[in-house]
Amino acid sequence: MGSEADQKKIINSIFTKAAEGSRIIKDAEPLRPDYVPPKLLFRDEQITAVAQIVAPILRKQRCSNVLLYGKTGTGKTATARLVLNELRLKAQEFKIPVCLCYTNCRLAGTEYRVVLDLAESVGVKIPFTGLSLGEAYSRVAAQISDNNLNFLVVLDEIDYLAKNSTGNLLYELTRSHEKLTPGGISLIGISNDLRFKEMLDPRVLSSLGEEEMVFPPYSVEELRLILKERVKLAFNDGCITEGAVNLCAALAGSEHGDARRAVDLLRVSAEVAEREGKARVEEHHIKIALQKMEQDRLIEALRVLPLQAKLILLSVIKSEDSSSTGSIYQTYLRLSSRVGVETLTARRVSGILSELDMQGLISANVLSKGRYGRSKRVSLLVSKHLVLDVLTQDPIIAAVI
Repeated sequence: MGSEADQKKIINSIFTKAAEGSRIIKDAEPLRPDYVPPKLLFRDEQITAVAQIVAPILRKQRCSNVLLYGKTGTGKTATARLVLNELRLKAQEFKIPVCLCYTNCRLAGTEYRVVLDLAESVGVKIPFTGLSLGEAYSRVAAQISDNNLNFLVVLDEIDYLAKNSTGNLLYELTRSHEKLTPGGISLIGISNDLRFKEMLDPRVLSSLGEEEMVFPPYSVEELRLILKERVKLAFNDGCITEGAVNLCAALAGSEHGDARRAVDLLRVSAEVAEREGKARVEEHHIKIALQKMEQDRLIEALRVLPLQAKLILLSVIKSEDSSSTGSIYQTYLRLSSRVGVETLTARRVSGILSELDMQGLISANVLSKGRYGRSKRVSLLVSKHLVLDVLTQDPIIAAVI
């Protein structure tokens, strides 16, 4: 065991290296998840289409609402923000009064906080608490109408708003053209979930999806060229091998062509190499970074599970026959009774097992038993010890582990 002086020496060495700067990274900004590059590769078609849709704003007309779909890391947000930035510059050049707002619904968390973002963009002060959602939105709408504003709103991760709210805000926003005279609100909705429309009120859907656009995943070769551009911007010369860049593109390309994940892999690989005291990133650093990211992703996915989902996952581990949904449900009944939470029906537990399956935490394959109906064969897909370590951090779950 090291002495107090030894510990301070180690800490001082780490901090000194950090203060001297990175030998590998010259600019970390291009490796950030919210970075919008000056040129967005392989998205000319989508950029052109979105720009054409929103162009009427510059003629002081309301533009069509549009939904942008695609898996994570396919350039939806970057395309919308790039077009929004250029639209803002053009409006300033021609002195056209245009109000623009970008908000991430998942980060905002609630309908009220989304309205706070809208209010700030149109110059209305709304208290953080104390108003109803209807009153807060009415003040925003009054500002738009009184000043004849053309308001373009980008709702990123709009599916979060649809899944976790009353739907009243989306209804008001999509019907605004009927109520706001003069002025108007146009929407760009961004979603990773092609199925989120199924939970929308049909009246909202008819207005929200006036135009739709699907962003395809990037190919491995496209990802390789995207990464090469980011390397030029972010890395010092000669600080990453070509093999490492190619491996990074291949790994991300095999998982739905996710550019965001590919760039994250670059960033974490550089951190791994720095900690090893290396002067450049090589292929084995990419592999180490991938393992670290996978574990971090699993830990975060487990940590944010709702209480009922945690109980059901623990029931899979503790069940005498973990492959049988009947045995899992009986274990769940015992555990939920012990912690004093509401007991869900077998059908709802089956639904949550399907959700855990979609997250890659378990495998829940449906089996046909002929005239005896159907059941699920359940198996854990992640380390049992990792699951228990994370679930133990929840004081309610810890009481029954």
